[in-house]
This record gives sequence, structure tokens and C-alpha cells, in this order.
Amino acid sequence: MRLPGNKILRIRGYALAMIFVGMIIMYLGIFFRETAWLMLIFLVIGIIPILLSFVIYFWIGMISARAVTVECPNCGGYTKILGTVDYCQHCKEPLTLDKDLEGEVFDNDMNVKHRREKIKQELENKKSNE
Repeated sequence: MRLPGNKILRIRGYALAMIFVGMIIMYLGIFFRETAWLMLIFLVIGIIPILLSFVIYFWIGMISARAVTVECPNCGGYTKILGTVDYCQHCKEPLTLDKDLEGEVFDNDMNVKHRREKIKQELENKKSNE
């Protein structure tokens, strides 16, 4: 099973894919160059994902500037973490900022506050029953 990557890198990957999708849509307009209005529609529709990817790149850049940087204990590389849990961008090691969740099975629900509290409560109940 392939582990998902770091959130920042995944979002940047989606933005890059949107640029290529926009370019492909614009390129399809070349096939309709005899009909100017149809070619213009393809060009305008192709510009929309490119502009949207610009907004996403700007947004993730602003988030990345205030993200917490941690050192991965596995590979020693530095990774910016969004939320409470995230993967290392170098070796895909699960990382967490919450000391109570260290060593537990990684789950994306740990980034949602009420779900994280529920997981912590279950861990406490499991430890007290032992």
C-alpha cells in the first residue's frame, strides 16, 4: 500500500495537475480554429483552471509560511506539518505534534479536533483497562 504524502506537497500536486488540464483544454481549441467563437470558448475555459491553480499556489504558500517545521526522527529531514498529524515529505513517516498520539496508528481523523479528542479518550480507556 502506498502511503500518502505530505499535505502541502499533495495540494501543490493538484495545482500542477490543474495547470496541465487547463493547457490541454486550451490546446483542444486549436482543432476548432475555423470557428473562432468555439476556439475562444475553449481558450477561456482553459484559462479558468490555470487561474484557479494560481490561487491555490498562493493559498498554500501563505499556509506553508506559518506551518510548524519539525525534524523527522526517521530520516532527519525537516518537514512542515499542517494540522496535528502529517507525513514526512522525505520518507513518509507519520509525524504528530500531540505527545498523546505518538506511536499510535496514523489516521487522518486525528486532524479534526472532536475526533482527536474521541481517539484520545479511547486510548485512555484502553490503558486504564489494562
